[in-house]
Amino acid sequence: MRSFLTPLLAVMAVAVLVAPSASLAAQSDQDREGVRRAALDYIEGFYEGDSTKLVRSIRPEVTKFGFHRQDAAAAYGNSPMSFQQMMDYARRVRSSGRGAPDGAPKQVRILDILDQTAAVKVTAFWGTDYIHLAKYDGKWMIVHVLWQTPNT
Repeated sequence: MRSFLTPLLAVMAVAVLVAPSASLAAQSDQDREGVRRAALDYIEGFYEGDSTKLVRSIRPEVTKFGFHRQDAAAAYGNSPMSFQQMMDYARRVRSSGRGAPDGAPKQVRILDILDQTAAVKVTAFWGTDYIHLAKYDGKWMIVHVLWQTPNT
């Protein structure tokens, strides 16, 4: 009798351990894709001048703040940007027909995802952005951006 119960208990223990991790992995994959898509919509919205992508990925109460300089010898200037200024920028890109340069980087590196918040590092032609996102009604949205131009 004992030889029958030992393998059965082992199988049951493995099933209990594996079942929750499978559902967590599925949720994590869905969250990971939602975070990645929001970050790509952000980059592509600016690159293409597509305000629809920006609206889809950015909360209206977003705070964006950046440090920029023209060259390595120049001092950094700073620039805040509101949601409305982001929309205006995208419209200017669209109307001018001058989007991102050919081969512009579009890198998204997910730093951390929790159940309600996430952090992402984005590399684009304008520099590096550190982005905080939050989940609203099941959708990942950008709430804060801190960026700087390349330090070359």
